[in-house]
Amino acid sequence: MTTYIYMVRHGDSLRTGVDEWTRGLSAKGEQDAHDVTARLRNEGIDALYCSTYTRAIDTIADLAEELGEDIRLNEDLREKVWMEGNAQLADEDLDAELHKMFADPDYALPGGESNRECQARAVRVLKEILQRHEDERVVIGTHGLVMTLMMGYYAPEYNLDFLMQTRKPDIYVMAFQEGRLTGVERLAVKHEALS
Repeated sequence: MTTYIYMVRHGDSLRTGVDEWTRGLSAKGEQDAHDVTARLRNEGIDALYCSTYTRAIDTIADLAEELGEDIRLNEDLREKVWMEGNAQLADEDLDAELHKMFADPDYALPGGESNRECQARAVRVLKEILQRHEDERVVIGTHGLVMTLMMGYYAPEYNLDFLMQTRKPDIYVMAFQEGRLTGVERLAVKHEALS
């Protein structure tokens, strides 16, 4: 029996200085959400889980409505807490800090989480989902870094280089048998197929 986890990285979201929890989708991100729905509507999705952050919820909300399914929110699927007060990391600091975080999984900015802490909480939820939904297809609405950390728990090639080449939105299907990762496939979203 194979369980399929569809990791859905949220659509485009403007970094406008609002807090990380409520930062929503841009106009492009709203189109991205429709593209995600178009790509996943015929996949036979059984359940949807999501980060509690607005941009992640909004990316899969249209799909949930079309499928007539509820989105099960889980705080532990949220993006990494970068620093105290869950403030945004400045764009100009992001690259250098990411390199430090991936070089040392215990490194954290003041008041923030380390990669190890973030990975532990998110993987705990993923393992619960795998147990609860054996032989089903489950969407997880998530974020780039936490998605990379969850995938990296099972295979080391999902690392900083992988994170840097992901897109918004992005979809990766992870196949599991008896809790073991047996394969990963990237699904192109609609706008990529047209370009």
